[in-house]
Amino acid sequence: MNEVYITRIAKYLPNEPVSNEEMEEKLGCVNGKPSRAKRIVLRNNQIKNRYYAIDDKGNITHNNAQLTKEAIELLCEDNFTINDIELLSCGTSTPDQILPSHAAMVHGFLKNGNVEINSPSGACCSGMNALKYGYLAIKAIQVENAVCTGSERVSSWLKSNNFDNEVNHLKELEAQPIIAFHKEFLRWMLSDGAGAVLLENKPNGELPLKIEWMEGYSYAHEMEACMYAGGDKLENGYLKAWSEYDIDEWSKQSIFAIKQDVKLLSGNILEKGVDSLKKAINKHNINPTDITYYLPHISSYYFKERLYDEMKRQDVEIPWKNWFINLDKVGNIGAASIYIMLEELVNSGKLVKGDTILLSVPESARFSYAYAFLTVC
Repeated sequence: MNEVYITRIAKYLPNEPVSNEEMEEKLGCVNGKPSRAKRIVLRNNQIKNRYYAIDDKGNITHNNAQLTKEAIELLCEDNFTINDIELLSCGTSTPDQILPSHAAMVHGFLKNGNVEINSPSGACCSGMNALKYGYLAIKAIQVENAVCTGSERVSSWLKSNNFDNEVNHLKELEAQPIIAFHKEFLRWMLSDGAGAVLLENKPNGELPLKIEWMEGYSYAHEMEACMYAGGDKLENGYLKAWSEYDIDEWSKQSIFAIKQDVKLLSGNILEKGVDSLKKAINKHNINPTDITYYLPHISSYYFKERLYDEMKRQDVEIPWKNWFINLDKVGNIGAASIYIMLEELVNSGKLVKGDTILLSVPESARFSYAYAFLTVC
C-alpha cells in the first residue's frame, strides 16, 4: 500500500475580519433589538474575530462552493494545477443546497476535467471524513493525489431575517417575540471559510506531513441529537425532519435554523471526546508525551480548561505546551477549522523534521469524533 503525505495546504477566509462589535451589524438584530445572549456567549467562547461572506452592504459575496474553490486554487501553481487533481473530496456542514452534492458544485466552479468526487455529510467531522477518503484512496493505490477540503458558509443561515417569520408568529400569539436560546446560541459562535490540502503518494514539498493513521468514533448509539438543522427535536428526543412538517411551519418555527442543545453538549462532549481519544492512541500505541503538537478543534475556549481536566481524569493528559489553537483569531469554522488550524501551524515556522501532530475533531451533532496522526518528514 502507498504512504500518504500532505504536501500542500491552503486556506481562504472571505473579506475582512469581523469583530465582536460588528457582528450584529452584519447579521442583523432579531426583532430589531440587540441580543441579550450575545454578550454571555462571546464572554465564554472568547472569540475576537471571525469571517463572513457578507460585504459591508449586507450582500452575500461567496457561496460555500465558491469559498472552497478559492482555497483549492491557492493550493495550485505551475507544477501542480487544478487539471492535475485526480480526486476531489469536500466536506461541509452547510452545503449550498440539498442536491447536487457539495463536491459536485465545487467541481463545477473549478472546471478542471473529469475527476472522482466525494461529499461526506455531517458537521465538523465531515472535513476529516473528506480527508480520510482521500487518504484511503491513495493508500489503496486508486489515485496518486487527492485534494481534500473542509468549508462552511454559515453566515447566511444566521442572518436575522431568517427568524422574522417566527418572531411575527410569536407576536400574533401574544407571546414574547424572543427566539429560543438553542436557536440563538450558534449565531455568536460560527464563522465562514475554507481550507484545503493536497495529498500525494510521495513526500513532495519542503516539510511534507506523513499521515500515519486516521480514526473515527460515533456515540450516536447512546446519545440523541445535540446540534441539528432542518428539523426539530421532540420531548422524547426524536428528531422530526423538515419534510414531516407543514410548509407554513418551516418559517413559523425556524425549522431550518441551526440549533444546539447546550445542556446535552456541556454534559457529554468532553467525556466522550477523551474516551475516543484514549481509544485512538491506545490502538496505535501512542503515548500522550509523544505528541509534539496537539490541535483540538474546540468550539469555545469555555471547553479548553475543562477538556484538559477531563484528560487528567481519564489519565490521558497532553501537556499544555503542546497545544495549538487559533479559535480566537478566526472563529469556529466547523468542518474547515482543523484545516485552517493546521495551515497556520505549517506556516508558523515552528515545525521540524520528526515532529508529530495529532488532529482532533469533535462533532456535537450526535457526538462523533475524528483523529489523524501526522509526522513531519
